Amino acid sequence: MRVALAGKGGVGKTTITATFARLVARRGARVVAIDADSNPNLAVALGVERERAREAPFLPHQLVSRRFDGPALTEPIETVVNRYTLAAPDGVRVALMGMPTHAGEGCLCAGHATVSAVLGDLGTLPDVVTVVDMEASPEHLSRGTTRHVDTLMLVTEPYYRSLETVRRLAQLAAELPIARLAVIANKVRSEADAAAISEFCHHHGLQMAGQVPYSDSVVNADLAGIPLLDSTLDGGVIAAIGRLADSLLD
Repeated sequence: MRVALAGKGGVGKTTITATFARLVARRGARVVAIDADSNPNLAVALGVERERAREAPFLPHQLVSRRFDGPALTEPIETVVNRYTLAAPDGVRVALMGMPTHAGEGCLCAGHATVSAVLGDLGTLPDVVTVVDMEASPEHLSRGTTRHVDTLMLVTEPYYRSLETVRRLAQLAAELPIARLAVIANKVRSEADAAAISEFCHHHGLQMAGQVPYSDSVVNADLAGIPLLDSTLDGGVIAAIGRLADSLLD
């Protein structure tokens, strides 16, 4: 199973992705987490020490060869997982798409092609759950980076700009062969917040995957530079993400 999370910047994609990945791993699954953001933060969110995260290897562009049917890996996927991922807590392996090394160096086409090829081949490993943290941009959809995911989760807050981003992403995702598209309502503070997102989903024909409440614990954990799971546990947020994990695994 391959799950990607997308949405407007700041909606909480990385926190949900990291918590989701570790909870799934605690349920006994083999988990590969991919940071598909050109400004990577997923490794630290998972609990990798900051210095190790800074020195983490990126997925090298040489892993991909161009073919008529799209990018393909030049090495077996098990080799890629073993060689080009970093160990994170709870047995999660994390891979990084990579970021620009110099200003003015051009587009990130090769990075997206590499992630796309890795996602495609991870689908051949039935015992692996892949979780992808996408950048706050439609580029992963316009380039087809996410064409190989089984489920795309669009994370939103109960505000116009966040919902409008989800609407645009959903339109693009509908043109890709993604089996399931659903919405995660994050930072829900009230019944009115939940109702607004539910009404939005109904109006646009989108499925609601679940709700995650707002909590200061998430903010405090980020300020402290530690994962939510390793902070003073917030039962509401972690339980909500746990229910989401259970529903997807089922």
